[in-house]
Amino acid sequence: MNPLAQQLNETLATECPNVYDMLSALGKAIYFPKEGILSQSAEAKAKAKKFNATIGIAIENGQPMHLKVIQDTLSSYDPKDIYEYAPPAGKPELRAAWRTKMIKENPSLEGKNFSNPVATNALTHGLSIVADLFADVGDAVIIPNKNWENYELTFGIRRGAQIVEYPLYNEDNRFNSAGLREALLSQKDKGKAIVVLNFPNNPTGYSPDPQEGDEIVAAIHDAAEAGVNVVAVTDDAYFGLFFEDSMHESLFGKLADLHPRVLAIKVDGATKEEYVWGFRVGFITFASTSDKVLAALEQKTMGIIRATISSGPHPSQTFVLRALQSPEFDEQKAEKYDVMKQRANKVKSLLDSGRYGEVWSYYPFNSGYFMCLKLNGVSAEAVRTRLLDEYGIGTIALGETDLRVAFSCIEEPNLEELFDTIYKAVTELIG
Repeated sequence: MNPLAQQLNETLATECPNVYDMLSALGKAIYFPKEGILSQSAEAKAKAKKFNATIGIAIENGQPMHLKVIQDTLSSYDPKDIYEYAPPAGKPELRAAWRTKMIKENPSLEGKNFSNPVATNALTHGLSIVADLFADVGDAVIIPNKNWENYELTFGIRRGAQIVEYPLYNEDNRFNSAGLREALLSQKDKGKAIVVLNFPNNPTGYSPDPQEGDEIVAAIHDAAEAGVNVVAVTDDAYFGLFFEDSMHESLFGKLADLHPRVLAIKVDGATKEEYVWGFRVGFITFASTSDKVLAALEQKTMGIIRATISSGPHPSQTFVLRALQSPEFDEQKAEKYDVMKQRANKVKSLLDSGRYGEVWSYYPFNSGYFMCLKLNGVSAEAVRTRLLDEYGIGTIALGETDLRVAFSCIEEPNLEELFDTIYKAVTELIG
């Protein structure tokens, strides 16, 4: 094993042996090289005032070489902020700004010890880093039965982990914390579990209320008390889009110092929060009472990044940073939030109007981009294909009964026509 990896492992084993035990074989082997092109280039950037002949970029007239046809469309940005490589951990100013934003939006983080966010190539990349660091063949990844299908690829196919599902809703159509607890305790013999908490949920658009949030935290605490090392991952892709009586914070804050056997990891990003889907800017943040543990996990995260994408895109990081620094940012974001909330409220009013009879029910939703219909007497796939072929309307069929509708991408005046047409397709198939 590389001495740098061994040193990081010794730090983790000394400072928090439970976190060390959570690491996958790859997680134990990975490290960020301190001697090599990147470290020498960083040293040269600080000290080489005359000539810097280290890293593989081209310089012209004292700034990064670029094409006029590209710079003309980006003329308000300094070439050094878009053409140079971003550091593997991300643009330092952006990392600091995102950390400030996290604390502002999550008051429960005040006084908690957590790392500087490391920039990722959006959310999927952040989850992939979690999988690489902590998931080995046969490890349990616990998710609800209504989930984003990419978890299977990221944790199951790529890393060979075992996907363990529990029902998202209980008999009262509330979050099934008892099911989560049971799934966690089922891993007691293995002594390890990775749990992914995705709120607002994709595909249902459901977020727990504060009481349910406390129940989730209690379930994880109970598992830790029972001897299970829990990697608790909050997938906060749709963070901030809370429309009703749900939690308005990430569970990361409550999990941050919950138990020595719990490692809290927050995966989030600008993708949905700032409506910049194509920018691919995300973050991964660790919580620990030990600064040495946080430093070691950051080094291992940077090692994964270096070994896969080397570093994230610099231009989009700069764009997001400028937005966060703008005095107009909060006002503009609030305007978009209101639009999204109005769409969600319109959908709920349509579904509660009684106009669609008994052909479907819907799963509780209070946040995010989506909602799910539960169809009665007809398959979701049949409805999906009829809507597409006969009416030019796209929806997502999930399993036998569930039809996911992304109200986020339908403007409010068109929502009534959308659901009326879905109803028409359902009744035609039933009839």
